[in-house]
Amino acid sequence: MIQSDLSIVLPEIVLAVFAMGALIGAVYTGKDKTAPLVLWSTSALFVALAAWIGLSGEGVNVAFGGAFIDDGFARFAKVMILLSAAAILLLSQDFMTRHGLFRFEYPILVALAVTGMMMMVSAGDLMALYMGLELQSLSLYVVAALRRDSVRSTEAGLKYFVLGALSSGMLLYGASLTYGFAGTTLFEGIFSTLGEGDVSLGLLFGLVFICAGLAFKVSAAPFHMWTPDVYEGSPTPITAFFATAPKVAAIALFARVVHDAFGGVVSDWSQIVAFLSVASMFLGAVAAIGQRDIKRLMAYSSIAHMGFALMGLAAGTAEGVQSMLIYMAIYVTMNIGTFAFILSMEKDGQPVTDIDSLQSYSSHEPGRALAMLVLLFSLAGIPPLVGFFGKFYVLKAAVDAGMFWLAVAGVIASVIGAFYYLRIIYYMYFGEERDALDGSMPLVGRVLLTGSAVIMVLGVINLFGIEGLALAAAGTLVN
Repeated sequence: MIQSDLSIVLPEIVLAVFAMGALIGAVYTGKDKTAPLVLWSTSALFVALAAWIGLSGEGVNVAFGGAFIDDGFARFAKVMILLSAAAILLLSQDFMTRHGLFRFEYPILVALAVTGMMMMVSAGDLMALYMGLELQSLSLYVVAALRRDSVRSTEAGLKYFVLGALSSGMLLYGASLTYGFAGTTLFEGIFSTLGEGDVSLGLLFGLVFICAGLAFKVSAAPFHMWTPDVYEGSPTPITAFFATAPKVAAIALFARVVHDAFGGVVSDWSQIVAFLSVASMFLGAVAAIGQRDIKRLMAYSSIAHMGFALMGLAAGTAEGVQSMLIYMAIYVTMNIGTFAFILSMEKDGQPVTDIDSLQSYSSHEPGRALAMLVLLFSLAGIPPLVGFFGKFYVLKAAVDAGMFWLAVAGVIASVIGAFYYLRIIYYMYFGEERDALDGSMPLVGRVLLTGSAVIMVLGVINLFGIEGLALAAAGTLVN
């Protein structure tokens, strides 16, 4: 029994053992001198694990009495998490080295955070959920404050830690209520307790508090307050990481909880998720308009995008989960390319994040400007780019579920949100002539920026087959 359980969680064990081994090895050898080796080894392991999970996994496997679930949904999310984390690690090396931030702890902390994320998306028990969530969160708190000589970075780490502790408390309170009224922490047991009847008031309160705790992790309004300050204060590669893999893990965990544990009372949690979706879409769209710092703008952009992903989840159907997975895959791809561009925004060797610095950028760097134009159009959801199809899928899922008002709200929010993306394009192509940015872009950055832009264009043919994979993954979660 134990042997079969361990074989199911082997990818997580391999990654955890690697992280601890790398930590001990680096401490007793060259410390920061080993950072490049640790980073490339970690990235290679991420890609290898993604291939292992994606190609060898099949069926639904349960370990440790139902506390760990390895199914198509978890595998789809894990592949996204691992590949995006590998891309961000490679993208960050040049920036971290030039600014004196490249320490051996960085890739190790990312590896531990990814281990927690993999645990999150496979959680089948409230305790397993919390273990994965806290392993991820504690690692992210540290990397947010990685620039120890910066007041902003330290402030970002502290704010993230304090507000993260608050959200963890809410989540735990909801979990304790759920356990008290259901008599079990297993998702399967909670589902059986609910049955098809009315949910008790205690379980309903537990559901609300769990949703509030998870909403914090996905940066959903009104639990978004940490996001702009943490995005702005953290080193830019760390911000890029926050905007990709943790978002996938958090929203996949959200879907796992509401469908596996509370799948019998869809009408109850669907209202909560729909509210979070509308609040996030409109707050992100409106608040981003006044932002002059591109990292804060991307923070509010992420809040709005999480609102669209939650729209798919709010539908409460397999089609809705499929649309959510498609949306997240497209969103992560767009963000990797966008942050590759943001990392190149420098003047005289110093990072620049002011949007006004992009005035007439296309006249100096036409290739980068064109790639960024494609990504911004796709982020805005303008057809025929792939970003449009991401929004189309979640809107269709909402309409098919009878939530016409939610789809209409999404269209309105999308139109509002297009303004701040188009403003950046206007600055790049029609802005006033000024001193140009002179930041270089390493080969990895050029590849990721160009590759993301090309995917946004060529993906309109068949979305590279992601539609069928997402449908199969959703089918293992929603029966």
